[in-house]
Amino acid sequence: MSIDRVALRREFREIRRAIPAANRIAAAERLASQLSSLPFVPQRGHVAGYWAMDGEIALHVWQLRLPGALTYCLPVLHEDGCLRFAPWRPGDPLVTNRYGIPEPDIAAGLLIAPENMSVVVLPLVAFDAHGQRLGMGAGWYDRSFAFRGERQAPPFLVGAAFAAQKIDALAVEPWDVPLDAVCTELDTFLSTRKT
Repeated sequence: MSIDRVALRREFREIRRAIPAANRIAAAERLASQLSSLPFVPQRGHVAGYWAMDGEIALHVWQLRLPGALTYCLPVLHEDGCLRFAPWRPGDPLVTNRYGIPEPDIAAGLLIAPENMSVVVLPLVAFDAHGQRLGMGAGWYDRSFAFRGERQAPPFLVGAAFAAQKIDALAVEPWDVPLDAVCTELDTFLSTRKT
């Protein structure tokens, strides 16, 4: 059975956009607790989130609760088609990338390569309980973390979503990089893959 990823994206983007503002705020609070309770959260190093857009669940509560030895980063599009990461705190300068998403405005030489991150929290459109993620379709995260293959080791990849974005099963494409966990405001789904 072939799943129409374009139709799924349209359907689940509408679902997440329809969540009322009060529910979004409460969900961001509960999501922060789920993310902070992951078994592989490091004590120090670099962790990345994203700038929530298009109805994505927000990470600001989690960012503000991070221990001081963890540096919060945002993704930056790189000319090689992969992501880099830049430390960012509220108030730091931002620029808008080609998709209209804010990125830290820092020198290219200060960007952090994907393999040097400890945990990366990724946005998604839909997910299943097996760690499969449906993104927006441009492949930035899959290309950036293709070096991980099927192994479950740092950098750990965690999807963040509203519970309403869960689907029974997503078809796996050869280029899809599986997640180590997905956190919603209600649950955490840990991958059962071997390390």
